[in-house]
Amino acid sequence: MKKIVTTLGAVASLTAAISSSLAALPDPGMQIEKGRTALVVTDPQNDFLSPNGVTWGVVGKNVEANKTVENIDDLFKVAKAEGIPVFISPHYYYPHDHGWQFEGALEKLMHDIGMFDRKGPLHTDGFEGSGADWLERYKPYINDGHTTVTSPHKVYGPETNDLVLQLRKQGIDKVVLAGMSANLCTESHMRELLEQGFEVAVVSDATAAAQVEEGDGYAAALVNFRYMANTVWTTDQATQAMQAE
Repeated sequence: MKKIVTTLGAVASLTAAISSSLAALPDPGMQIEKGRTALVVTDPQNDFLSPNGVTWGVVGKNVEANKTVENIDDLFKVAKAEGIPVFISPHYYYPHDHGWQFEGALEKLMHDIGMFDRKGPLHTDGFEGSGADWLERYKPYINDGHTTVTSPHKVYGPETNDLVLQLRKQGIDKVVLAGMSANLCTESHMRELLEQGFEVAVVSDATAAAQVEEGDGYAAALVNFRYMANTVWTTDQATQAMQAE
């Protein structure tokens, strides 16, 4: 299979083609309500979003084409300004995680390349500026003392962390979902949150995915977002909805 190279024009054409093919599906929409709605961002970390990150070679073109970094920043900015609570679901691997006896394809890759590695759950030695650390431009939002940072998810979805508990404890039942990576952690979070009874609006250009010989992860995610989420928004639509309430 030919290696897929994404350009701005290709992404636009792809999105239009997918939108056209799925036009017959209903769009239930989601009404943002203060006190019931949160912004959830998966893996806003250097290994995904920095040119120095270990996955940049396979996700970088899509991140740049979607303006993912800038769009997540816009979501953070508006959520904070509007008093909408922000939840971060991070991905960390500790030394004991490297002792797993079996792994899926991407799990093995992440372990092999040292993605999201930390020295231990109770240590922050070497964390600052590492691949597991937040992208620098997001730190003022995340480290403001008002953002909920959950325990780490270990594979893709929030089944292995306390995101659902933290959301429910704050009375949240509607989620604006963004972050990395589209067809892995972001999609898995969408699926589990839907199963748990949350309304979910996915922000399609505030995520991105790998473009590899085996297939286009972003295209796959767009299809599944449209099939399952309550609605799929652009960043502009999401920020307008957050400001409208």
